[in-house]
Amino acid sequence: MERLKVLVTREQIAAKVAELGARITQDFAGETIVLVGVLKGAVIFVADLARAINLEVAFDFMSVSSYGNTREQSGDVKLLKDVDHSMEGKNVILVEDILDTGVTLSFLKEQVQRHTPKSIRIAALLDKSSRRRVPIQGDYVGFEIPDEFVVGYGLDFAGRHRNLPDICVLEMEKSS
Repeated sequence: MERLKVLVTREQIAAKVAELGARITQDFAGETIVLVGVLKGAVIFVADLARAINLEVAFDFMSVSSYGNTREQSGDVKLLKDVDHSMEGKNVILVEDILDTGVTLSFLKEQVQRHTPKSIRIAALLDKSSRRRVPIQGDYVGFEIPDEFVVGYGLDFAGRHRNLPDICVLEMEKSS
């Protein structure tokens, strides 16, 4: 049995996304950026963040496999989809739903660096720094969260709960 407890409300998310968009607009004033979203979890965040940035913004996407249908990261990251366009000489912001162990984002950052961008930054809506196994930090981070399994606003458990407007802790009740 599952129970959902709201951790971050849709209003808090909207305010933070607007704030991150304003910071990115200021940091890259007069330049074009490419938001590279990590499928599938970051899709909602990418869309909202792009609308909060007052610059020319292009999109691309990457996809990796590291969780499967479990609540724990396997540690084995596989690239399922690379970017479709050249990142050479471009300002790239890797957009991820959650910065957790750092394993996935470190892997993705390495992949993007192979495309020789002008710059590469990381935007993560959530940061679970207590679980970090690889030394990596986000440049644009929304919320520091506790070591809880969260769903909603694009984050899922086995493909479910992505459409929730709030970020919720997924609590698994023990069956008796």
